[in-house]
Amino acid sequence: MKIMKCLSLIAFTFVAFVTTWAQASDGKSFDLVITNGHIIDGTGSPWYSGDLGIRNGKITVIGNLSEAKSARIIDARGMVVAPGFIDMLGQSELTILVDPRLPSKIYQGITTEITGEGGSPAPLNDAIVKADSQSYEHYQITPDWRTMREYFARLEKQGIGINLASYVGATQVRRMVLGDDDKQPTPEQLEQMKELVRQSMTDGAMGVSTSLEYAPAPYAKTEELVALAGEASRFGGIYATHMRNEGTSVLTAIDEALRIGREGHIPVEIWHIKVAGKQNWGQMPQVVAKINEARAQGMDVSADTYAYPAWFNSMSAFIPAWAHDGGDAKLIERLKDPKTRARIRKDLMTPSKDWDNEWQEIPGPEAVLIGVVLNPKLLPLQGKRLSEVAKMWNKDPMDALFDLLIEDKAATNVAVFGMSEPDVQLALRQPWVSVDNDSSGTSPEGILGQEHPHPRAYGTFPRILRKYVREEKKLTLEDAIRKFSALPAQRLRLSDRGVLKAGMWADIVVFDPQTVRDVATFEEPNQLSEGMQFVLVNGVPVIDQGKMTGAKPGKVVRGPGYVQ
Repeated sequence: MKIMKCLSLIAFTFVAFVTTWAQASDGKSFDLVITNGHIIDGTGSPWYSGDLGIRNGKITVIGNLSEAKSARIIDARGMVVAPGFIDMLGQSELTILVDPRLPSKIYQGITTEITGEGGSPAPLNDAIVKADSQSYEHYQITPDWRTMREYFARLEKQGIGINLASYVGATQVRRMVLGDDDKQPTPEQLEQMKELVRQSMTDGAMGVSTSLEYAPAPYAKTEELVALAGEASRFGGIYATHMRNEGTSVLTAIDEALRIGREGHIPVEIWHIKVAGKQNWGQMPQVVAKINEARAQGMDVSADTYAYPAWFNSMSAFIPAWAHDGGDAKLIERLKDPKTRARIRKDLMTPSKDWDNEWQEIPGPEAVLIGVVLNPKLLPLQGKRLSEVAKMWNKDPMDALFDLLIEDKAATNVAVFGMSEPDVQLALRQPWVSVDNDSSGTSPEGILGQEHPHPRAYGTFPRILRKYVREEKKLTLEDAIRKFSALPAQRLRLSDRGVLKAGMWADIVVFDPQTVRDVATFEEPNQLSEGMQFVLVNGVPVIDQGKMTGAKPGKVVRGPGYVQ
């Protein structure tokens, strides 16, 4: 028996060698060969030595290619060669139309992004375009698409620097049918919403998503979400969620997500998993235990994280959901009305398990950093704390918050410091947790460079490599790369990306693990990460010897339900 096993192993090794030799010696030259690197293939396995041959955008051979012909050879001696990083929640659906190169993404090593958090680039109608006109005008974008298929076609026509996929948002289809009002769909209206999900899935959406903290999403009952998730499931999609609560009622919110997964017969992805609010710090072990228990019972549930102690969202999220009924214009009216404003203030001051009260989750107004504003007159406030704004305006901090929302038409985005480092670390270390950037692609230049984003926009993936791998050794390099590549590809059913293997698209990063680092800070966020020497998207360098090439070789990645 042992002799037979040895003979089988020898035969397998010989066949593999002959195959590699034959492929390398087939008379065809490679477009590019990467030599002498430490290959970390994305699976979590230890590194190994070898050369990668790339032809027509794909990896065709991994082996000894020292004699192979190639149009170009990249010497990766002393560096790691790994799969390109997959951003599980990227938010670039509009900014990729402003600067399709997405410098902040590619300098992190991101080669594929998934977007569409509750809202999505499509479907669109005239009412939504009008309601969201402030954002389109800010970015100087004409929304000339209405379906997901038309949006993807626009991306392909202009060219994009990375690969991009999108969910269809449950909020988006709700707004298409019900607008921004606090009401429930009739059976006929729910069927219209389900049809929009079906259309978007055949257009190429990856699944259906929710962002249940932000109006009008909180108005949706669980049964509505189960119905929409069930439609995505029919096309092989997944359900991704920013849960209804990430603070006091986080465990209850997980229960809802699991119910949607079970009743909708669909895998669940929990976005940017966290425990928000100082009074809730230390609950991450219970969150992990609940998800581990669900997985042990056969529930296909996983999560992702950006591994920073502050989140970044709309400042209007501080306002209870009832005050958003009818959209931002109605919210502004209520903030201007003294009686309604007093009611909103009372709600913020009252601890509650019924809604995600961010005012109760912060130690004080100094924990809120003003990020992006759309009103040009408010630009000097970007980068300042709410406590500073209150002092400048000689106002109570809550009044400063209300008045800032009025002045910026509820468009302000803020960083909120509301998480603990031990909770962040514990989440990151779970084997079923991948990584999301949770920020739109941006640039230090042009319109985008005028904004003050969360530093994660520029630094998420290199920060994990620097802080949690190199300095604190909370993760091995191989495990971090797995969380960046094979794990998200597995969750998204991307059979041709996420691992370095013959036949896969050549999304590849080459970097020195001893020097790669994030540079962006909360005070100075518009700084590109350092250390990515080469970043290839579909075999084409978008970073070459540490510099951006301007190439746009990205592809639209369509979901399993796509029909041409």
